[in-house]
Amino acid sequence: MKAQTLLVRGAALLILAAGPVAVSRAAEEAQDMRIGVEERVNINTATETELVKLSGIGRGVAKRIIEYRQTHGEFKKPEDIRKVSGVGKGLWERNRDRIVVR
Repeated sequence: MKAQTLLVRGAALLILAAGPVAVSRAAEEAQDMRIGVEERVNINTATETELVKLSGIGRGVAKRIIEYRQTHGEFKKPEDIRKVSGVGKGLWERNRDRIVVR
């Protein structure tokens, strides 16, 4: 029991010492953990290999995403990926929490 108390106190001290920036970063990491081990994919910079990690995107669609961005420029918002041939509503809905633009 004493070891648990010391552990909790130590964690509290670390949080206090680190300040709000660390707490904010911890919140971001917690959000990422809710998504699971799957990371977010920036569709403006992702390679074909990174794009195929999204649910339902194979090599063909990944190539079309890259071609679309090379032809039309960067995506302005995540849902703009739906402008790419082969990316429909279902694919968007399955991946909407993982697709980002930066």
